[in-house]
Amino acid sequence: MLKPMMSSLLALAIALPLAAADKKETDRLENCGLVLKEILDIPDDIPQDLLDKAECVIVYPSVLKAAFVIGGSYGRGAMTCRTGEHFTGPWSAPTMMALEGGSIGFQIGGQATDFVLLVMNDRGAHAVLSSKVKLGADASAAAGPVGRNASAETDVTMRAEILTYSRARGLFAGISLAGSSVRPDNDANARIYGKKVEAESIIFKGAVAVPPAAQKLISLLNQKAPKKR
Repeated sequence: MLKPMMSSLLALAIALPLAAADKKETDRLENCGLVLKEILDIPDDIPQDLLDKAECVIVYPSVLKAAFVIGGSYGRGAMTCRTGEHFTGPWSAPTMMALEGGSIGFQIGGQATDFVLLVMNDRGAHAVLSSKVKLGADASAAAGPVGRNASAETDVTMRAEILTYSRARGLFAGISLAGSSVRPDNDANARIYGKKVEAESIIFKGAVAVPPAAQKLISLLNQKAPKKR
């Protein structure tokens, strides 16, 4: 009698932290959709022609400055790309992503900051999905222009593989994240999808379906930027 009871308690002790982790990842995906919608609904948001040209979008909701001060792993978010050999199809199921290191000196106090990154070409997309990429070193990055009428045909935007934006205290702006690193969070992917699955398989091979928590994010992008231009 005691042995089965102990086994049940052990199983419960293991299941509770896993359930909490799954809930955390689910909330993160939902927040990615909410943050992107709020940003795309403001008057001076990401220029439409840049969004139309982007091959992937990465969203990191509610990153705290304090996390960057104490060291370790920092922001957590999600990345989705256009599907198809030439990134011309609908937006893919998301891979979970991590944001690490760098000097995020523009943040004020403990204010949470949202980040949106646009990956503009094949090289940048494959680099980010395959390994840890340091912005400004392994992949060219620049602060993205804002305003719906801002031109994407500038030297900065045409050279950069990744354009970076931030929103803190209601202020949305292009911001440099040079020195920070982005990488797939495969442990979080396993929690979201219930199995071990690599970021490249999620994006390029369609290995998994879009989870319910990411429906808002993917539907929004399919509505706002359905075709690559």
